[in-house]
Amino acid sequence: MAAMLSPGGGRGRLGVLIYHRVLEEADPLDPDIPDAATFDWQMGLLAEEFRPLPLAEGVAGLARGTLPPRAVAVTFDDGYADNYTVALPILRRWGVPATFFIATGYLGGGRMWNDIITETVRRWPEGEMDLRHMGLGRWPLDGEEARREARMGLIQELRYRPLEERERVVEGLGAELGGPPSPRLMLDPGEVRALAGAGMEIGAHTRSHPILSTLDPDRARAEVAESKAHLEEITGGACRFFAYPNGRPGEDYGPEHVDLVRAAGFQAAVSTAWGAAGRETSRFQIPRFTPWNGTPRGFYLGLLRNLLRGRGPRAGDTRETLAEHA
Repeated sequence: MAAMLSPGGGRGRLGVLIYHRVLEEADPLDPDIPDAATFDWQMGLLAEEFRPLPLAEGVAGLARGTLPPRAVAVTFDDGYADNYTVALPILRRWGVPATFFIATGYLGGGRMWNDIITETVRRWPEGEMDLRHMGLGRWPLDGEEARREARMGLIQELRYRPLEERERVVEGLGAELGGPPSPRLMLDPGEVRALAGAGMEIGAHTRSHPILSTLDPDRARAEVAESKAHLEEITGGACRFFAYPNGRPGEDYGPEHVDLVRAAGFQAAVSTAWGAAGRETSRFQIPRFTPWNGTPRGFYLGLLRNLLRGRGPRAGDTRETLAEHA
């Protein structure tokens, strides 16, 4: 079935998977994050039923019309330390290449705003989380399901706030309980170099993971260009690929941000629009999907359904398809 939906050649389709973290053990507060055992069988299934490729090879194969059948590529967003400590050994065991998109402002000890929310909700005493003094309402915390709802509700409430406001509010939220910070969550520069040394691709994901559509043009340009320069300084190699933060075309970024990425010198970029890339896909808006299902059958069927979704929206950009870049 996979070969029928992704036959290769000029009709080839490239399915690109998104991951963020792989944990040693499952987290009840964020059950969508795969644990090591789940990620292990997922990569085994990819290796046995599909053709995992480096993203660069997949993009080049689409451009030339030489993509092999059943082609897939694995990507990670944000730059979590467990990408190196947990995911990399599994990827190497199965011979699956991956691209890691790094938000460079958090390297070596920073914490992303959503992780501060997660850890605050995790540590808050049982009962109620009263944040009315911060304009964030009241959240019951009577059990794991309530904590999950509070976490997601707060993330959604703050996601599209202006960057400085979001950082200020989240900093205040993190200070509510005080105490020691959580263990280091993000990669450090040495681990980024080690990923590159292991043959993995390192891509850019801005500096501070802002929603680009909320920034003025100069700030957006700096976020894109400075992340690329920082990663090239760390790895000593070219940073060829970019991932839009949050990544929904027409909402989280627009044609003007596609132009910024192109002007910064990237070869291609990925979104979070679901679908599989074909030769007519915009080189700077390659679709991806998140493999949510936690069973082998559901995971496999999800990969097939994604191949049926088409090539993803282009947010108004019809220039530089992959075929035109051959």
